[in-house]
Amino acid sequence: MNTIFFLFQQTMYFFIPLLIVALAGMFSERGGIVNIALEGTMIIGALTGILLINIAGDSMSGQGLLLLALLMAGLTGLVFSLLLGYAAINLKANQIIVGTALNLLSPAVSIFVARIFFGVQQITFSNTFRIESVPILGDIPILGPMLFQNAYLTTYLGILIFVISWVLLSRTRFGLRLRACGEHPQAADSVGINVYRMRYAGVLLSGFLGGIGGLIFVIPTSTSFNASVSGYGFLALAVLIFGQWKPGKIFFAALFFAVTKMLASAYSGIPLINQLPISNNVYKMVPYILTLIALAFASKRSRAPKAAGQPYNPGGR
Repeated sequence: MNTIFFLFQQTMYFFIPLLIVALAGMFSERGGIVNIALEGTMIIGALTGILLINIAGDSMSGQGLLLLALLMAGLTGLVFSLLLGYAAINLKANQIIVGTALNLLSPAVSIFVARIFFGVQQITFSNTFRIESVPILGDIPILGPMLFQNAYLTTYLGILIFVISWVLLSRTRFGLRLRACGEHPQAADSVGINVYRMRYAGVLLSGFLGGIGGLIFVIPTSTSFNASVSGYGFLALAVLIFGQWKPGKIFFAALFFAVTKMLASAYSGIPLINQLPISNNVYKMVPYILTLIALAFASKRSRAPKAAGQPYNPGGR
């Protein structure tokens, strides 16, 4: 039973950042802007969040510091995403090229900043954020050890973000207008919707969530940041495509990929698998092989927003 609890918690460490960053990409692309800069947004958000934790760690600790760092990471991701928004919306630049440039820029900036502050590119921090047991809830049989012991606040925050994202996109006027701008921007414009403003809103939401996702990835899995999020931004794009740009399907797609990542990283903790005569390199390859297979099947029925990646020209109606 302890092994099951351990594996579930490990899955959550991978699942939550994948879910949040895939939702970040969903908001941008539903508005019509392809955001492949999720990797760079995660890195830049994690950088500022970890910097804040490192600097303020002597005077603060625990959940208050974590929430402040998450806010910092989100705001940094939001500002960083303005580069994509301005280039793609105002300048009508190629969105793939802009995203690629931002992905190259982000780790370089992170390394530069880390060397300025610390003389090395790796930033260490003290992890004071693990919750040993949530009062009352941690004592619930089975659910307590799985969800409310040795947990992180980021797990609950991730579920909350998913619920809010689902409601925002599917049940509000804002969501309807955003989806209209990603499907038929000329039609949306004809009924008075400001397409530029809605696309900026989608990109900024994407940047905010992407920045948060970067810090959420680093916190439970390490005590240092080395200008990398291990390709999670790109994996989140695969989750987005596999999830058909819909919150509910993205949830299960993120869970599927998180399970494969968990098996690749924690296989030694599973006696049945660990005894098999298989190289550890094979287990590390499994998530990426399954990603290629899943995308190959998903691409046949994939339906991205019609106007995603297409610059909007008001005079081109």
